[in-house]
Amino acid sequence: MHTVDTIMSNSNLRVHVAPVGFEIDRIVIPAKQRKADKVWLLVHENKAEDKARPFVEKIQKQLQKANIEVVIEYHDRLDLFKIIKSIKQIIEKEKGNNVYVNLASGSKIQAIGCMMACMMFNSQKNVYPFYVEAKDYLGFKGPISTGIKSINDIPPYEIQIPDEKHIHALKIIKEKGWRLTKKDMARLADEQKLITVNAEEDNYSQARFASLDKNIIQPLLEKWKFIKVEKVGRARWIEMTEEGKNAAEFLI
Repeated sequence: MHTVDTIMSNSNLRVHVAPVGFEIDRIVIPAKQRKADKVWLLVHENKAEDKARPFVEKIQKQLQKANIEVVIEYHDRLDLFKIIKSIKQIIEKEKGNNVYVNLASGSKIQAIGCMMACMMFNSQKNVYPFYVEAKDYLGFKGPISTGIKSINDIPPYEIQIPDEKHIHALKIIKEKGWRLTKKDMARLADEQKLITVNAEEDNYSQARFASLDKNIIQPLLEKWKFIKVEKVGRARWIEMTEEGKNAAEFLI
């Protein structure tokens, strides 16, 4: 496995991502030791509820003093899917750079969301989760720990996600209120180039349905369980399942 010293090229920035909880050193020290160029701080979007707000300014000041750029990303730290989506968006924005995701600085649900995002959105092989072991634990009267004992790199095993065309299909269903007829889906999938129809005009409609079934419906229905298809009267309706709605929260 590559180390942080062997994966860095002259054109790549070292970008750290860290949820802000009740920690300072577990964010600042790794960023300094590993020569981060930029740190994204994940901060709870509801300022009135966020008891970690005082730590944000302290972390910012220490990082900026070390000439490290700081970017604030607001998110709902209580919502797993929104945490995953925030990390996904940062990874997309930092395409071409090396992204190191801190699993130790926030809450347990943030750590889970961060790790899941690393496993799902690492197609460029540039995302590296790590865990920071604290040196001393102090309690909850200030930062809950000081110093660091070690920085442990975590292997970013892969979790498969749907192909782009299937994610696009989910977006269509979501935009239609989570439900639309198969006829409308076939038309929209054809118009938006999600399917290919090789047929003469006389057989075009039938061929379009066949292509939709094979390339869109079957994978989303059988492999991913993201949709269900029901017959109501003479029409067949495609509806997003709860699993599909959850996935749409961070995939779209």
